[in-house]
Order: sequence, then C-alpha cells, then structure tokens
Amino acid sequence: MIQVSETAAQQITRLKSEGPHPAESFLRVKVVAGGCSGMSYKLDFDNQTTPEDKVFENFGTKVVVDKKSFLYLVGMTLDFEGGLNGKGFVFSNPNASKTCGCGSSFGV
Repeated sequence: MIQVSETAAQQITRLKSEGPHPAESFLRVKVVAGGCSGMSYKLDFDNQTTPEDKVFENFGTKVVVDKKSFLYLVGMTLDFEGGLNGKGFVFSNPNASKTCGCGSSFGV
C-alpha cells in the first residue's frame, strides 16, 4: 500500500488544477535508475492505467504505481513539507536502506 498525507493530497490537487491536466488525471509515482544513491523517485501526472498498475486513493487523490516500482515503494508514505524550509514532496520509504541529502534518491 502507498499512503498519501492530507498535505500531499492538497498539494497534488493544487498542482493538477494549475496545469493543463485533464480532470481524470492522477499522480503516477515511479522508481527510475539514477541519483546519487542509485534510484530516484519520479512524479508525473497521467490519465491512463495499465492492467498491472496498483491504484491507491487517499483524501480524494489517486496515486498510481507500476508493478516494478511498487516492489520498491510498498509501505511508502508521500508527504509534502512547505514553508520557508520546506522540502516539497517527502518520501518516507521503509524499503530504502540509504538516502541522499535531498531525499529524492535512495538505495535498497
């Protein structure tokens, strides 16, 4: 399961409304090779799912993860920290054995 905090859900809704995204679009979370720790998170808006996608919904926000990425993300919570010292989206991933200083790259 992937959890989305209320703060992250509000930010996703705001970003979706500000861009050229169709009403039925959702946030797609992927894991891609790269970053200083070996793997990075990638966030995009999408509006098409595949039969192998995992779909989660929290606070009215739909998040979709492909089958391969889900292996690295199971149990993760997506949060958002704003303000003067805010980091943006924050990934609390129990599968990450190491992370980089910026928090957008991890290793297992």
